[in-house]
Amino acid sequence: MDARSPDLAPDSLKKDRPSADGWRADAAAGVQRSLPEVYGTISIPKGGHWFRRLLAFAGPGYLVSVGYMDPGNWATDLAGGSKFGYTLLSVILLSNLMAILLQALAARLGIVTDRDLAQACRATYSRPVNFLLWLACEAAIIACDLAEVIGTAIALKLLFGIPLIGGALITAFDAFLLLLLMNKGFRFLEAFVIALLIVIAVCFTTQIAAAAPPVAAVLQGFAPSTEIFTNPEMLYIAIGIIGATVMPHNLYLHSSIVQTRAYARSDEGRRDAIKWATTDSTIALMMALFINAAILIVAAATFHTSGHADVAEIGQAFELLSPLLGLGIASTLFAVALLASGLNSTVTATLAGQIVMEGFLHLRLPSWARRLLTRGIAIVPVIIVTALYGERGTGQLLVFSQVVLSMQLPFAVIPLVRFVSDRRKMGNFVISRPVAVAAWIVAGIIVILNLKLLFDTLVG
Repeated sequence: MDARSPDLAPDSLKKDRPSADGWRADAAAGVQRSLPEVYGTISIPKGGHWFRRLLAFAGPGYLVSVGYMDPGNWATDLAGGSKFGYTLLSVILLSNLMAILLQALAARLGIVTDRDLAQACRATYSRPVNFLLWLACEAAIIACDLAEVIGTAIALKLLFGIPLIGGALITAFDAFLLLLLMNKGFRFLEAFVIALLIVIAVCFTTQIAAAAPPVAAVLQGFAPSTEIFTNPEMLYIAIGIIGATVMPHNLYLHSSIVQTRAYARSDEGRRDAIKWATTDSTIALMMALFINAAILIVAAATFHTSGHADVAEIGQAFELLSPLLGLGIASTLFAVALLASGLNSTVTATLAGQIVMEGFLHLRLPSWARRLLTRGIAIVPVIIVTALYGERGTGQLLVFSQVVLSMQLPFAVIPLVRFVSDRRKMGNFVISRPVAVAAWIVAGIIVILNLKLLFDTLVG
């Protein structure tokens, strides 16, 4: 089935959509589809074993999970593990649980309303508010791009000896990677992403086995500690971890790419799609939890316990891993996983940028043009900081970019929770009161942590 099938005709949409604030009327009038080139292009088996249906829906969750283990996570996890041991594992666990809930809500919004989050904002808020939301989201995407450029450039230097400035310039050409993958079909894109995720998982499984961390200390690290709130430096890294894990643009991305499945646009079809899409994203984000925790555990077991508590740079970690672990291939595996992470992040940030620009502004640019534009914005500060401060400066810029991401989170989370809690917009698919309470608590935690960070920053 594709976007022109009878199941997706305007009359069907008018019948099945909840009535709300003009959303149904806009849809019936033929509102622009989110990622129209791949909308409803992946067929779903109507019968057979449940595993076949899960496989058919598997994919969007893994594309989203990429953003939860991108190079920005590496910087914050390395800094947290080397300086504070296993303490911040509880933050990784908390942020992952928050991510599972928020991504499930984003998938629900896209499936029920046939709108991504940017389109929903455009249909609900005034033009000035939408413009401000778009600016906030673009700032988050640029911060994400910044992390990708730095991470990929560092990986190229570690593996091939390419200078950081040269590696940053090379990343400008990855704009064409997405075009190549999309031309082969969305399933091919998903397979590429999953293959690289497997590479990352294998690399870190090997390193954890070599590090052999004490199980009791690791388990204790997953228990919350009040020290996180009383230690400003630990709180700064903790908020960076949340910013690197719960990424604003992933909410826009997920609400769009779940619509690539050709599920029946009816109440029954949407209910089934929500179930499988939520399962897909939960499984994928549990994999992201493992990788994020693995980075911090390796840093804690290797650096913190050996007196190298100041290791916060990816380059430092690369140099010390093999000697400290006694495994010659450890550093190479680390760099290979970093490169795979950077390549994967390229795909998701590209799609998210397209979704945000088209959803908020109805402005359509060729994928390569939009990617080169955002890459250029990210590359310039990397080159300047590298020239002035060297690799240490880029490492600090990497952590700072994740804090910037965290600061943008409320501007995506609050509209999302508001929409899925509104019966006028979601009809029978509105979230239950307990889920709504949990979602607003998550939004409140994010706002409070960001206000605390802002206060600490302003008062020095």
